[in-house]
Amino acid sequence: MSEPPIVVANREHLWWLLNEASQLEHMILCQYLFAEASLKSGTDEGLTAEQAEAVAGWRSVLSAIAVEEMLHLALVSNLLAAIGAAPIFGRPNFPQRSGYFPSGIQLDLLPFGEQALRHFLYLERPEGMELQDAEEFEPIPPARTRLDPAELMPRGQEYETIGHLYRGLESGLRALCDRLGEHAVFVGSPRAQATPELFRWPQLVAVTDLKSALTAIELIIEQGEGARGDWQEAHYGRFLAMWRQYGELRERDPGFEPARPALAGYLRQPYNIAEPQPLITDPGARQAAELATVAYELVLHLLTRFFTHTDESDEQLGLLVGTSISMMADVLRPLATAMARLPIGPEHPGRTAGFAFEMYYAMSNFVPWREPSWALLHERMRMLGERCRDAARAGGPAAAVASAAGTRVAELAERVRAHVPPALLPD
Repeated sequence: MSEPPIVVANREHLWWLLNEASQLEHMILCQYLFAEASLKSGTDEGLTAEQAEAVAGWRSVLSAIAVEEMLHLALVSNLLAAIGAAPIFGRPNFPQRSGYFPSGIQLDLLPFGEQALRHFLYLERPEGMELQDAEEFEPIPPARTRLDPAELMPRGQEYETIGHLYRGLESGLRALCDRLGEHAVFVGSPRAQATPELFRWPQLVAVTDLKSALTAIELIIEQGEGARGDWQEAHYGRFLAMWRQYGELRERDPGFEPARPALAGYLRQPYNIAEPQPLITDPGARQAAELATVAYELVLHLLTRFFTHTDESDEQLGLLVGTSISMMADVLRPLATAMARLPIGPEHPGRTAGFAFEMYYAMSNFVPWREPSWALLHERMRMLGERCRDAARAGGPAAAVASAAGTRVAELAERVRAHVPPALLPD
């Protein structure tokens, strides 16, 4: 399959492509987390013992792949920081069919099942592999026109696969270094890098020169599609194994449904999506969705602060990282999973409320100065903790999850509070 070359004739071309890679990794990660949250748990949801064991295995694999997608997002952020750019965690809302990304790359939140697995296989397929996306994803022309190297202003370029995008970034970095010199390309501060020590992630690569940049890109490609076609242990191979096991179980029991019928629902119509989207109207689900949305916002705010920090100490940088991970694992994930058990509302009978990873404004919660940034983080965390406790006291199907989330948020907020100047704390 012939793919058009990706053009990187100046830094802004590279910057644009890395921003797009960041948004793409972010949205793919959300797709996997949504599918994971939709999976049923144990035999109490109508699964046989064999089916429950298989579903538990799929949850573990999805979780592991999602963690690797988080690693990819961190690596792209390191690449951006290394060339002197600010990493971004903003992105468009779901669904994104054709137009925002290349014509063949579409993204949506689907519960685990045949359509989701076909879609994941399509996104993670190795370069050169012919594969059809799930039925509901039909590319809408036109494709992006090729960028002329003489164009000073960057714009979107066409690529068939994620691997194709990263191979283009790889060759573009080499070309820029040949022309400008490594010292002129990698102008970012090494202190702006996410390191294995801070993130406790041995695979994380701090990017400071061409060699480390190429290592980071190669790791993303290897984990996604495999090392130059060796895809058995890559994301593609693991999804293929799930697909085959799912097919075998469905063949033995055509009524086997491993996932809850989660429908991505919003608290309000997304500001940047023209077509009407499902809204959550069930009171209990809306309450859980609001808490999860604020938790998600805080994860992104914490990561933004880490990658755009100023004079934070090593202790403070470690706290930003640890708090973002805890907020994701101990608050957001349990709330999103609890939502998938609740009805979305009478407008969508038989469907449960899936967390839509709602972006309710263009993500720009970058606060230039350290002291107000930490004050704002503490304020929002304190507010979330209070709302979680209110939800727990009110009772309802998600009360226990809200209670645990509130306790954890309160603990995290106290750690952040210790780094806020007393004059900026609320009365």
